[in-house]
Amino acid sequence: MLAASLAALMAASLAAVPIRPARAAPGAGPSDCATGPARDEVVAGIGPRGEIRLVSGLRAVLDSLRWPDAPEAEAAALAWLEARRGARVTVVPRGQPDRWDRVRADLLAAEDDADFAGGLIAAGLAYADANEADSLCRPGLRLVEAAARARGLGLWSVALPAARDGPALRARAGRFVVAEGRIRHVGERGARTYLDFAARGTDGLTVTVSKRTWRMMRARGLSAASLEGRRVRVRGLLEVRRGPTLEVALDGLETLGETDRPEADPEGERGLRR
Repeated sequence: MLAASLAALMAASLAAVPIRPARAAPGAGPSDCATGPARDEVVAGIGPRGEIRLVSGLRAVLDSLRWPDAPEAEAAALAWLEARRGARVTVVPRGQPDRWDRVRADLLAAEDDADFAGGLIAAGLAYADANEADSLCRPGLRLVEAAARARGLGLWSVALPAARDGPALRARAGRFVVAEGRIRHVGERGARTYLDFAARGTDGLTVTVSKRTWRMMRARGLSAASLEGRRVRVRGLLEVRRGPTLEVALDGLETLGETDRPEADPEGERGLRR
């Protein structure tokens, strides 16, 4: 029953993900998400990190998708794309080319309208992520990712690292990480805001938010007061400075349900703020 329900959720999520939105997603600039004229192409080959080479000579990367870092997941994602070599596709350019002059695009198989980004994410072989943009152009892909995570597919076959588990996070230095935890303290500074997940003096994650991103988060209703003590999911490239650190983009922080949040008495609130 559970498996059937999750499969139905995944199918519904994929069906609900827009490919040609009329406007940009909230928080994303119009040039980030604007779609160009669709064109018919044929997949000629697959390059490193999911670069898709088309018969016309165009090079494309899938929009709203983060390529996996883990070798096994990367090999599986490459195999998924390689199986589509020679396929006729509809390419929908999105925004501006990336720094390597590759077109950011949505790709749909001409045969069955299957969505490449949605398919990879649904199989647990890639993350739904905005990469260098402020926010996701296709936020519905997070629902597809959630269904894959619930089923423990691919990247989600191992538990997410806890944000307070410094040693586990240090082992993933230099890689894209998705972690969950409760924010103990929010420190607003001039240039950055710091979200601490571990008590002072212990080894845990610190998330940094640029002044510009924090301003956009505040416009969405987030603040130090609303985030302290709250359970969240964060994602970004992990670095190790004094401790594990990552910087989040606008859509790199998701607040989670609070059904497991303990009733905070005054002493508990003080403990969270230490």
